[in-house]
Amino acid sequence: MDGTDGVISNPMASDDGTDLKSLDPDAMKLAGMGYKQDLRRNYTVLSVLGVGFSLTNSWWGISAALITGINSGGTVLIIYGIILLALVSTCVGISLSELASAYPNAGGQYFWASELAPRRYASFASYLTGWLSWAGSIFTAASVALGTGAACVGCWQLAHPDLTIQPWHVFVSYQVVNIFAFFFNCYGKTLPLLGQLTLWTSLLSFFIILIVVPAKAQTHQSADFVFAHFVNSTGWSQNGIAFIVGLINTNWSFACLDCATHLSEEIHRPEKMIPIAIMGTVGIGFVTAWTYSVSLFFSMTDVEGLSKSSTEVPILALFYQALRGKAGAIALEALVIATGLGCLMAAHTWQSRLCWSFARDGGIPASSFFSKVNGRLHVPFRAHLLSSVLVSIVGCLYLGSYTAFNSMVTACIVLLYLSYSIPVVCLLIRGRQQIPHGPFWMGPVGLLSNIVLLLWTSFTLIMYSFPFAMPVAGGNMNYVSAVYGILAIIIATDWFSRGRRQYRGQDQRHDETAAFVSETAGEKGGNYGQ
Repeated sequence: MDGTDGVISNPMASDDGTDLKSLDPDAMKLAGMGYKQDLRRNYTVLSVLGVGFSLTNSWWGISAALITGINSGGTVLIIYGIILLALVSTCVGISLSELASAYPNAGGQYFWASELAPRRYASFASYLTGWLSWAGSIFTAASVALGTGAACVGCWQLAHPDLTIQPWHVFVSYQVVNIFAFFFNCYGKTLPLLGQLTLWTSLLSFFIILIVVPAKAQTHQSADFVFAHFVNSTGWSQNGIAFIVGLINTNWSFACLDCATHLSEEIHRPEKMIPIAIMGTVGIGFVTAWTYSVSLFFSMTDVEGLSKSSTEVPILALFYQALRGKAGAIALEALVIATGLGCLMAAHTWQSRLCWSFARDGGIPASSFFSKVNGRLHVPFRAHLLSSVLVSIVGCLYLGSYTAFNSMVTACIVLLYLSYSIPVVCLLIRGRQQIPHGPFWMGPVGLLSNIVLLLWTSFTLIMYSFPFAMPVAGGNMNYVSAVYGILAIIIATDWFSRGRRQYRGQDQRHDETAAFVSETAGEKGGNYGQ
């Protein structure tokens, strides 16, 4: 650490006097992969689960994206979509957990791609995966900030009925909550506690809403309405297309399962703890999202009123229908907002670790600058600041398109699935039995999970690019294809101008690891990364 600027230097540098013989087993394994222990391992499995679930937060995702599901399938879509996506997400979770257990590294999927891809293509496969995952995290944070910001504006409108919500109202609220989450991620020592706090905030809010809404509702819907009522208000003549478009709602509620993997260097025994956090996130997500949805739909009185509410927040309108009072509805929505803020804080933690770990391998421009960990704050502050600024910029999309939220959600889902698929494809090409297995290894079930992940990724890449409503106009167009195109241009430009020369790929890392471990730790370096 440099005492003048509080910054810790980058991987494998030995000028700080590090002696690998004195490191604990987790740091030794990390050194065997080619990286120095820069971050403190002060997370527990509960705090990692807290960050992971706070980000995925399935019941909150249903609340924030309810407008999509209600218009594109009604209760049927959400009730059965949750079950479908829980099964798919179990397969995704197993695929990620196997790799996280075998290669516990903060780089997550981009590091796995580097290790598993054929040598000739390893550098670009890893580089591409890193960009997809980081871009996915940016759009995730943007979508969460937009959902939370819109909820804040909706509460204000409900209390002030004369207000007509304008896009700039939501945009300003978006920026405020983004800045709020940024500052809460600037001090590393408090983040594990914050992860646990946001987990309990989410669960407590869930139980309060689960009990209060059906208890206060004057009338309750029939089981036929809850489990068999289909709505198609999208303009699509084919109900099947409307259903698929609406799946974006439930799919978003199970997104970002890789979050815990990027905390692998901040927890002891990550090869065991990270899979627990990933699979726990899926399990808790299914139970909370499904019971929450059933409870709310039994308490609903006017489906059309949700999508036509002047608050532009369907879940707030549902609370108002059930409680028949503005104060009560705003109080419950405040719990949703508090949970959303926790989700956004987790998103900032996740995206900053992704940016930092990718930068230490030269994955982005000015990598030497953004790969530093601040020694006073104990966070990768520069990477955190960069990611937060990009989230702020992405929010400008909302000023140009009312359906920008859906496009952000779609980009979040598909880009992350693509980043998961690249290392899984590399794993299948190499052979599942040709890598060192971690404690979490599912054998044939893992193979089936890999196949499901790849098939679902292909499905979402195509079908989630469809317009959200018909007829298509500039204001309701699905702009995710434009996002893909712009991202492809950025990646190609950076790769050919800088990345192919500066990116620290498989060969360079293996050579540096072998030399460094041999010199300082002898046989203790292990066989990671070999």
